[in-house]
Amino acid sequence: MRMPWLGGNWKMNGDLALVAAYRSRFEAFDPAVEVCAIPAFPYLQAFSGHARLRLGAQDLSAEASGAFTGEVSAGMLKEFNVEYVLVGHSERRTLYAESNALVARKFLCAYQSGLKPVLCVGESLAQREDGQTEALISAQLDAVRAQVPPEAWSNAVIAYEPIWAIGTGKTASPEQAQSVHRFIRDKLRGFDDRLMGSQRIVYGGSVKGSNAASLFSQPDIDGALVGGASLNVEEFLLIANALAQRHLG
Repeated sequence: MRMPWLGGNWKMNGDLALVAAYRSRFEAFDPAVEVCAIPAFPYLQAFSGHARLRLGAQDLSAEASGAFTGEVSAGMLKEFNVEYVLVGHSERRTLYAESNALVARKFLCAYQSGLKPVLCVGESLAQREDGQTEALISAQLDAVRAQVPPEAWSNAVIAYEPIWAIGTGKTASPEQAQSVHRFIRDKLRGFDDRLMGSQRIVYGGSVKGSNAASLFSQPDIDGALVGGASLNVEEFLLIANALAQRHLG
């Protein structure tokens, strides 16, 4: 069975009080579910060494080092015990014009440095309404496949995040999310037969305590990448408990 994975992406939010709340509330959480805190860069050190929480970063440079002011390298992240790193988040793609090719380079850099990439893929509302969802996600996945060896996928997490459901209060129905997750899993099988059953694919798009259980009931949804709800540790804990119950069930 694929180990459930839950990431809380704080984006450019949060403070040391939220770090303390996370550290306290997840001190004894079920270790059968991987819970990953993904704070802004300044708070990484404050999380380092927690017994139950995995640590993720929101981005990394595609370069190992050099004159790239404002960037953070994979090697720097590893010094703070970062295990996971987001690549291709929709905000990086839309606000900072990150191309599929650049996202693929970041994925490769993370893999080569021993970090586990969390590859974000998804479509806008206009693209969904035009029937482009599968073609768009295929292009996002194919760009990575063109740059990385098959074994690079084994420790990665794929996060399906429909852009139209991020921060809007809208959520893909469990059936809509499951359909895309199944498409992604079938697509990955074309890369390597071993990936169909083992690859963790999680959903991101206005996940809350009230809808988590229905999303996690779908066979191809292995967890969630949570945005706004991760800023309330009690709400995030509800989502984590819903995921743990799915695993135990």
